[in-house]
Amino acid sequence: MKAVILDAASLGADIDLSPIRERVDELDVHEHTAPEQVRERLDGAEVAIVNKVVLDGATLDALPSLRSICVLATGMNNIDMPPAERLGIDVRNVTAYGTASVAQHTLMLILALANRLPLYQRDVAAGGWNVSPFFCLMDHPTLQLEGKHLVVVGQGELGSRVADLAEAFGMRVSFAARPGNEANDRRTPLANLAPEADVVTLHCPLNDATRHLFDASLLATLKPGTLLVNCACLSPWSRRWSGWSTVQNWSATWATAS
Repeated sequence: MKAVILDAASLGADIDLSPIRERVDELDVHEHTAPEQVRERLDGAEVAIVNKVVLDGATLDALPSLRSICVLATGMNNIDMPPAERLGIDVRNVTAYGTASVAQHTLMLILALANRLPLYQRDVAAGGWNVSPFFCLMDHPTLQLEGKHLVVVGQGELGSRVADLAEAFGMRVSFAARPGNEANDRRTPLANLAPEADVVTLHCPLNDATRHLFDASLLATLKPGTLLVNCACLSPWSRRWSGWSTVQNWSATWATAS
């Protein structure tokens, strides 16, 4: 059995590939793979191992030997799933491998936004602290998380861990109903939770129900100063929307890790 890793450089230098080599007859490892190189490198392979490389329907149709795709991450939005299912290609991902680190990263973004860290870091670097008559900086109002309402979109491994950490800060946590399944979900729809949220974090997969989840109407319901943190594998808002700059500057402070 032949397996091919297309973007090994995305894994870091300390990854031990010997367990994979022991389970296949041949393993080809490529540090980087350009889109035009994908078909040639996977030709004759039964297993494709990817992290960020996109495998679209046309590519999968051109690879009759391919039987399995292993995604070296949790999100699988780089794989064209309907053609994979049609062709009988098994697609697997790695679940819960980065729960602690992603949850920590999410809290870091929330804290940075709540404390206006980028703004104060800029002011301190410019010498603002030294010239302040109060020997402190108060130009940018901060947000105390204790008692604030966090709305989490996605109640899987990541969303649940973020909720645990937020509760340790004294936050009140609500999980929104799964987008697209509100009628059958006992949780409150996001449209009802958004207006009362102080912080919103996203930890949901990319699909037709979540693409551009925060449209113009939903963004407009956020309170001024709401913190919006995207730690999902998706683009939840359309930057082509003409009112985006207004919302970015007035209604919400946002951060993204995707």
